[in-house]
Amino acid sequence: MAPRPCIIGLDQPQYALLKDRLAGPIYIHETLPRILVRDGELFVESPNGFRLTPVSRVVFHGIFEDDHDLIGGLALWGGPCLPNAKAMMDCRLKLPCLVRALQFTQFASPARGYASPHVEYATDVERVAKWGNWHCGENKARFTDKFESPESAIIERYLAGQAHRVVVIGDRNWQIKLEGDGWLKSIHHPAACFVEPDPRLVADTQRVARGFGLEIAANDYVVAPDGQPHLLEVNHIPNVTRFPEIWDAYSDYVIEWLHRSE
Repeated sequence: MAPRPCIIGLDQPQYALLKDRLAGPIYIHETLPRILVRDGELFVESPNGFRLTPVSRVVFHGIFEDDHDLIGGLALWGGPCLPNAKAMMDCRLKLPCLVRALQFTQFASPARGYASPHVEYATDVERVAKWGNWHCGENKARFTDKFESPESAIIERYLAGQAHRVVVIGDRNWQIKLEGDGWLKSIHHPAACFVEPDPRLVADTQRVARGFGLEIAANDYVVAPDGQPHLLEVNHIPNVTRFPEIWDAYSDYVIEWLHRSE
């Protein structure tokens, strides 16, 4: 059987739209399939689960609790993967991703801290603890005085200001003002909206994406009242469905990428 492209992680409404725009057959998995890498060739579990079939290209768009090893397998394969599998492997775990990102960004301040599980962190200024490898505001705590995390935690100064996300897809970009009812801000809040892109943030996001080797990325920043930006985190699998404009650009990019010569 001739190798086919494979899409992993997109939900049915999105992969159906992509499938309608593709002329040839394609394998689709909403969740993580079993894979095999052998002699430089990638085999992916067929949708019915009966056999492993050769795959020519992979589009991966999802974050799963146990996906790190599968991403590592795609990186070992070394074939065409969107986003780049080695870049995804470097970004998937929050702490090492941040450490790497701080090498590329121009907005690395203030210095971050770290605490092992159940180690008390004492402070005389307001700080934020982040632990685990999920996004969307989970596993974060704002504290003063003392804090003890259940897991290894990144500790950073609490920064007042406006939260923004800059999304880059190929050579296109957007800036989104994040909103929330409390101190946590999100792209999913109904008041989140596009704003005029800040050239500093766009250039920085592009620089970080190039440093990782990502074709698609989104950086979250806080812009302090004095106008100084501060990088918060890098999203290697950014949300592409919240705004139709971003979905249209993402789907166009995926279709063009899948049509490239092998």
